Formats: sequence, C-alpha cells, structure tokens
Amino acid sequence: MKIFSAPPPSAARPSLRWSPHAALLSLVGVLCVVSGLSAQMRRPKAEVAPYAAATVVAAGSTTRVALTVKLPDGLHVQSDAPRDPSLIPTVLSVDAPAGVVVRHLIYPTPSDFEQEGQPQPLAVFDHEFVTGAELAIAGDAPVGDLVIPGRLRYQACDDRLCFAPQTASFEWKVRVAAAGTAASAGAHGDVFARLSQGRMTQPGAAPTTRSIGPSQAAPPATTGTSGSDADVLTTLDRFTVGGTTGGYLAADDFLQFVRDAESGVAQKGLLDGRGPLAILLIVLLGGLALNLTPCVLPMVPINLAIIGAGAKAGSKQRGFLLGTAYGAAMALVYGLLGLVVILTAGTFGTLNASPWFNLGIAILFVVLALAMFDVILIDFSTLARGPDTQGKRGSLPLAFTMGAVAALLAGACVAPVVIQVILFSSSLYAGGTTIALALPFVLGLGMALPWPLAGAGMAWLPKPGAWMVRVKQAMGLLILATAVYYGYLAYTLFENRRVDAGAVSRSVQDKLQEGWTSSLAAGLAQAEREGKPVLIDFWATWCKNCLTMDATTFEDASVKTALEGYVKVKVQAEDPDAEPARSLLARFKSVGLPTYVVLRPGTAAATTNGAR
Repeated sequence: MKIFSAPPPSAARPSLRWSPHAALLSLVGVLCVVSGLSAQMRRPKAEVAPYAAATVVAAGSTTRVALTVKLPDGLHVQSDAPRDPSLIPTVLSVDAPAGVVVRHLIYPTPSDFEQEGQPQPLAVFDHEFVTGAELAIAGDAPVGDLVIPGRLRYQACDDRLCFAPQTASFEWKVRVAAAGTAASAGAHGDVFARLSQGRMTQPGAAPTTRSIGPSQAAPPATTGTSGSDADVLTTLDRFTVGGTTGGYLAADDFLQFVRDAESGVAQKGLLDGRGPLAILLIVLLGGLALNLTPCVLPMVPINLAIIGAGAKAGSKQRGFLLGTAYGAAMALVYGLLGLVVILTAGTFGTLNASPWFNLGIAILFVVLALAMFDVILIDFSTLARGPDTQGKRGSLPLAFTMGAVAALLAGACVAPVVIQVILFSSSLYAGGTTIALALPFVLGLGMALPWPLAGAGMAWLPKPGAWMVRVKQAMGLLILATAVYYGYLAYTLFENRRVDAGAVSRSVQDKLQEGWTSSLAAGLAQAEREGKPVLIDFWATWCKNCLTMDATTFEDASVKTALEGYVKVKVQAEDPDAEPARSLLARFKSVGLPTYVVLRPGTAAATTNGAR
C-alpha cells in the first residue's frame, strides 16, 4: 500500500520502489545505527579487564596486577603526564586494602599525536593499552581471598574533539597464602609481557574533579580559608538558594534570572503546587497536545495509512482496534521510559541530544518526503495483511510497532514536556509517593487518546481521489521542512562538540584575574563575612557553552554591573559523576553544564526554586 492511496500526478515520473521488508528493515536499521552511534559519540566508554599475575600470592611477597584498556577505533586518551597541563591525564588509582602497599604504578610509554592547532605533539595512549601496578603483600596479611578495588579515570578524544571524562571501576582478586608458599602463576602472560614494557611511576592521589575547597589558583584575596569538601557542603546549609538555571543564556535572560533570584521569584514548573487531580489532568492534556507538535502532526496521515486504519481497515471496529494498538504502544514507550529514568536517576533526552540521532531522523524524514512526492514508493501492503485480516490492510502487531517507533521519533519535540513530567515524578517518588511512577504513562496515555478515534473515524472520510494529491504534496513540504530542522539541529550539535579545552581553561583564568575565585570554600566564607550574595558557575574544559558564556554574557557591561556586589565562584565539575561535583550538582538539581546558582547568606536550609 502506498503512503496515500491517491492517483499519481498525470505526468509520469520515475520512482524507486522499496519492498515492504526492505522499507521496514531500513527504518529499524536507521534507528539502530543512530542509536549505536549516539551512544558511542556521546561518551565513548573504554572496555577494561583486570588481570592478576598470580592467583595465589604468599604473604611477604610482591606481585603485579594489570588492566587492559580498549577504546573504539580512532580514539585515544591523554597519557598520565600530558605535555599541556590543561589536558586531563589518564590516572590509575588502587584502593589498597589493609596489608597491601602499592609500590609502583605502571603506565605504557606514550606516543606522539600531531593535532591541528597544537604547538607541540600530544603525549597519548592509543585506543588499546595495558596499565597496572606492583603490589607488596605484608608478611602478616591474613590468609584468604583478597579483593583490591581500582579505578581508571580517562578522557577519550579523537583528532578533533574530546569527550566528557569518565571513571571505570573494577576489582582485582587474588588469594593470599602463608609466607613461603610458592606463587601460583596466572594465565594471560601476553598481557603481563606488555605491562613489563611500561614505565614505573610513584603512586599518588588520583585527581577526580577540582576540589571545592581552597585552590592554589584562587586570587590572594580569597585564599587562607581552610576546610574540606565535606565542610563546604555543610556550610551550604547556612545559605538560601535564590535560584538555579543552566545552559547558555543571553545577557537579558541571565539578568532576568539574577533579578528573579534576588527578589525571591521562584521559577516553578507547570506541575508545582498543584493538587493530585489537577496534576493528572494537566499531564493527560499535555500528552494530548503533543500530537500537535511538528514531529508528530506530519506523521498522522502517514502512520494511519501504514497501519491500515481508516477506510482500508474494513470496518470502524477494526480501525478502532488498530488505532488502539498504535496508541497503546506510544503510552507504553513513554511509561516504561519514565519508569526506567526515575528508578535509575537518569536523564531523559540524552538520545535526542545526539547529533547522530537527529541526523538519522533528518534522513528518514527526507525519505518520507520523497515518498509523498512519488519519487520513492513505500509499500507496506504485504506486511499489513495477515491471516487474521481476511484480505484487509492493517495488523495489530504492525500498528503496535509503528506506534512505538512514532513515540521515539517524536522525542525531540516532546522532550521538554517529558523532562518536566519526569523531573516532577522523580521528586514525588523520592519523597515517598510511589504513584508518581505512573505520571509518564499518563502523559503517554494522553498522547494516545486520539488514535483509536482516528483509526475508526477515518473510515467516514470521502474516498481517495485527485484532491489527495495536493494534500499529499502539502504534507511532503511540511515533512521536508521538518527534515531541514533536524538537519540544522544535528549540525548545531556537531559544532557544539568542537571545543578547545585549553581555551576554556584560559577563559577561566581570565575570570580569576578579574576577581572571581576558584575556591567555593573561600567564596562562601567571604560571602558570610561581608554579607554578600554568591554566584556559582559550574564549568568543565569540555563544555563549549561555558566558553561562550565567558566570552559573551559575562563580558556584557550590564551583567558585570549586576554582579558587582556578588562573590563570584568558578567551580570545576570536570567529571559530573565523581565527587564532590556529583553531590553539588544533585543538590542544585543540575541537568548539565554550565549551571548557575545564586546563594544568599542566611540560616535557612538550602533549597532550590527549580531549574529554569
């Protein structure tokens, strides 16, 4: 069946016919490929595997442990001692238990990597390497199994850009025997042969994120304040949060945020402060309204045709069932997605923020637009006809499948609404309201409501005719415009990933010279002494918007004037998943970098007014 059962234009034109199996497989293939690529390009993860040189080690002896590291082809990590101090080193940490001493860390010999724009070659480890440690087992170490935890912190890069740093955790396992017992050699001799070719270094503390305590980089006026990261987190309880927001903000938007924070105007979400029935109604109506977004509306006639609803369903009852199956899949997708995100404390929209995903959607929409102009013919008729349909188009499994796919395709347009619902649900669930887990499903249910009626009601429309050609072409233009939007979004996301870590670091140093401080402890102490409000700017070297904000908004004369009475703090959150950055960002409900927080000294417990 064609996407629209309309007679072709009078002028014959060549068309490319896709078989139904090829069309459906291509659709699934595009989704799978872009999903895989987005996962890789978002934050590529290294595959790590720990090995012990001996499975049985005698007390009072030494042994070696190794870690193989494998990154996707084309990627590398900085060495343990990069030539450029602004770059993030690869660091192996061994959490030695009692009775174990780390004598040496062993890193491979770095290779030179020529990168455009760098004055000297970078010292890097290639996408596959072996690192490890030499351990001394105390003579009085207890006999038995021994678990030695370890961590590898690294930042994956290619020849153009670097990704957010990550930390891989793992464990080495050995058995300690009585002193004088012969060691039992383990397997994987090739791994330890490669380890022996490496360089021995002295163990040291592994940096995670920049400490929120005093920093050597802080200007003299803000140094001299002692306190650990834990002390700083306690100090925050003596401040009131005026407001928190994030992302790139133009000068006017940032000034509005500051004014709202100063006046105590809370940036409440649509669901905040509502009763349970009002919340359910708003979420349900919100889901219904999502069908009018640019990502969903152009697909309505296409999906109705593909699933075989309407006049070709054979009856209004069957059309109703097909529409119900289609809508149920949409509700199920959003319900399960919300459930997973809430229970795992994840963040919705990561896939939609991938340039590869948006590029794949753009390509898919171009294909659909070409089909609307009869350049490509997509025929699902054989897939939509089964033994239970008695020759009529439409099958319940196909309708359900297409509903799930449509829910994913709509993600980029509906993400802001879904994010707000999920964040609100997460907050309620954290407070003990278990029923909050159902809110994302209610949102999907609202989005699904029109489809059973559309599936049955389409049977009442006039039979296809020449008038459908114009409708088809108009829809083609709308779908093509949507494809252009997705293509531009993909281009923007690709460009935003190109950031010079050194430029971000230099930008922060310039701000420190202008009177900002890099020590949150010192900044909070100064604010309490002088009774001043605090502006915290969370940044990282891989954050392009952080660099853009420093170069534009924070250079604006009106913004500088508005912040004259503030203690301004730059807090580096290089790895948002590592402490203390993780606790701080969670405290202020941050969903990404940069994040800005306005604090006022006082005795009220720290609370947030919601992200803007």
